[in-house]
Amino acid sequence: MKEIVCKLLVIGAGPGGYICAIRAGQLGVDTVIVEKTKAGGTCLNVGCIPSKALIHAAEEFDRLRHMAGLNALGITVEAPRLDLAQTVRWKDGIVGRLNSGVLGLLRKAKVKIVHGAARFRDGKTVEVETETGTQLIRAETVVIATGSEPVDLPALPFGGAVLSSTGALSLQEVPKSLAVVGGGYIGLELGTAFAKLGARVTVVEAMAQILPQYDAELVKPVAKRLGELGVRVLTGAKAKGYSGEALAVEIAGKEERIAADKVLVTVGRRPRTEGWGLEELDLDRAGRFIRIDEHCRTSMRGVYAIGDVTGEPMLAHRAMAQGEMVAEIVAGRKRIWDKRAIPAVCFTDPEIVTAGLSPDEARAQGYEVRVGLFPFSANGRAMTTQSEDGFVRAVARADTNLVLGLQAVGAGVSELSSAFSLALEMGARLEDIAGTIHAHPTRSEGLQEGALKALGHALHI
Repeated sequence: MKEIVCKLLVIGAGPGGYICAIRAGQLGVDTVIVEKTKAGGTCLNVGCIPSKALIHAAEEFDRLRHMAGLNALGITVEAPRLDLAQTVRWKDGIVGRLNSGVLGLLRKAKVKIVHGAARFRDGKTVEVETETGTQLIRAETVVIATGSEPVDLPALPFGGAVLSSTGALSLQEVPKSLAVVGGGYIGLELGTAFAKLGARVTVVEAMAQILPQYDAELVKPVAKRLGELGVRVLTGAKAKGYSGEALAVEIAGKEERIAADKVLVTVGRRPRTEGWGLEELDLDRAGRFIRIDEHCRTSMRGVYAIGDVTGEPMLAHRAMAQGEMVAEIVAGRKRIWDKRAIPAVCFTDPEIVTAGLSPDEARAQGYEVRVGLFPFSANGRAMTTQSEDGFVRAVARADTNLVLGLQAVGAGVSELSSAFSLALEMGARLEDIAGTIHAHPTRSEGLQEGALKALGHALHI
């Protein structure tokens, strides 16, 4: 059996894992990374990147459809046609480019890449089943970055017409009818995209509100747009099973059958903690997740864990930040996980971005707050792009004006996420944001105007 000895072993080459390995390699740490499938993990291969490609294609197609015939802009086009197979090939091309880029960066950082399925023997030793045989790896330090996977339902196991998000992103034809079980961000992002591509979409959500992780004020513009797209939304509804090209749903004690060529199940994700010998390590758990401290250390000396396998928020950029931090700790630098805010983005139509506390969350923590809301209907840039729905909202302490949270809903507001995070990380007050010159005409002016509104002297409303 072949044997490799290294200082750092990273298991999983998703966003957290590959960033950890690249940074460690840059710092001169002898590093090996093991990946069973493709570099980039769920996010790059079957998640964030391909879904955003499909969302963009759907937006372009929907825009062109609504330009057929003379419109307010004075533009006339012929009715567009869609070849979804070509769209998927384009999407796969982007994934391929990024996948190759990650491998190139790992090699540049002198990281050894081992392709295969890893299994722990103990906290320092891993066996990897490769195409050429079993590879034994011994390491001083191990980082677990195995990510997460979609959760199915007992009544709706994946297979056939019942799809996970991975399956939905590989469809070669737009289904005539699509039922989306789970009205969270994944379900609504993909459901909205397929509605724009021409599918009749029904969203089935067990909770009383779609996007239950966001407050009702942020969700309202998204719900309005779903209605405009013809998406039927059923809340307080439970999916019971699928047969005869119909989804059985129970609502208020009554059963209804919804026609659906395909059913997309997006009820959550679970950490990948099975099938690779984790039982050989006596690690503390927080439910299904691996418990970590402020340095991403597990309960076993020399073993770290990062990303989705450690719990919420299950976001690629959280995993990347953790991976970079752990690499520096292994290289001997002093670092700690002390983030004031991790931004979250929902790529629906319109988009939602949040960082920090909502007004209700701040009040629940005992703060008296100032809240400033600026609508995009008063923003010149939003008017010129025909996308006036939504707003920017600032939440701050009433006594000191320290910003506790920033939220926005609207077209393209995902690009405000870095400004939101920076303001919170730097401990900004409302006066800091209000006194910062924002370029005109841009959507970012909404951030300044929200701060001014919270201070009581808004200029444009």
